[in-house]
Amino acid sequence: MEYINAKFVSQKISKTRWRPISSTSLQQPEVFATGSWDNEDNKVSIWSVAEQGMQDDYEGDPQLLCEYKHDGDVMDLQFLDQERIVTASSTGSVTIFRHYQNSQTLSVNQRWERAHYHSCDNAPCTGVVCNSPEIVTVGEDGRINLLRVDHKGIVRTIDNADSSTIHAVTFLRTTEILTVNSIGHLKMWDFRQQGNEPSQILSLTGDRVPLHCVDRHPNQQHIVATGGQDGMLCIWDVRQGNMPYSLMEAHSAEMWEVHFHPSSPDHLFTCSEDGSLWHWENYTTTDTPSFLQGGRNTTIMSRSTIAPASINQSLISSWLTSDSSKGRLETTNMLPSQTMSVNSLDVLGQCLVCGTDGEAIYVTKQVPM
Repeated sequence: MEYINAKFVSQKISKTRWRPISSTSLQQPEVFATGSWDNEDNKVSIWSVAEQGMQDDYEGDPQLLCEYKHDGDVMDLQFLDQERIVTASSTGSVTIFRHYQNSQTLSVNQRWERAHYHSCDNAPCTGVVCNSPEIVTVGEDGRINLLRVDHKGIVRTIDNADSSTIHAVTFLRTTEILTVNSIGHLKMWDFRQQGNEPSQILSLTGDRVPLHCVDRHPNQQHIVATGGQDGMLCIWDVRQGNMPYSLMEAHSAEMWEVHFHPSSPDHLFTCSEDGSLWHWENYTTTDTPSFLQGGRNTTIMSRSTIAPASINQSLISSWLTSDSSKGRLETTNMLPSQTMSVNSLDVLGQCLVCGTDGEAIYVTKQVPM
């Protein structure tokens, strides 16, 4: 990594997310949001890394634009659009904040109190995913809620979606979501179905390792990456069977987040309790260089050796390459040596941001692609 900037913010950062940019824009992202946890007063904050009239790569600190007190720990945070941010709270509530860019202020736009709860207490809302105007939330109570912007009530609840904590959720398609839980299950749900049963369940055979994070390949919705308590990276093809396509030794402690690069999905990023943030680069040609200096050789244990005959070979992702001679995986730790947990990351364009328990935000605008 040629250049990465550290900003110390005096609060433990639980979530970091770039504000989305137009798919047709040639601009790099300049604004990101953070949420904090385990602090006396938790906050949602908006930051800018806009270049201050400089022609070269930005070399200053991220600048705080505005912030707002958040009730409870920020368990998850997602941009709904360029102005609105959705947060999940340890109190069980879900809140939409609006960022007024002219005045650089934040305000509460909408809130669902006790979206998640136990019979005698609140239950943390552990994850949110947005596909405006719809928002899906999951929680420690095993519930799945479907919310809609400007709709006061909860549109739909799957009350007993899980007997264990649901840790994360992502959209597969407009009406389908995928959840991961604390006993190592991936469950697919189709909101077109009226029942409360998942349409498919996938799991690691014989293992009940908690899964903490999930992300869907941006171009091929059947490809999913997960990470969990054992630090392993799992790649799944949800069309084929109920086991992961491959398992890769990754971090030495819990993996908190995994993200495919949204426009270059042969690049994937993970962060962990062990204080590392890894860039995974998946090559599919035979003339690629050997593992990067300082990178870590990654063991791949493929559960499937032959691509299904019914699938056009040209459409098979490099993450599902079955011929080891045609694929090569390189990993690089993007952070300087540190020991505190890296809780969250986000990548957009050539820009990456992550937040840590060391009360620091790390930003780079030079992600190698």
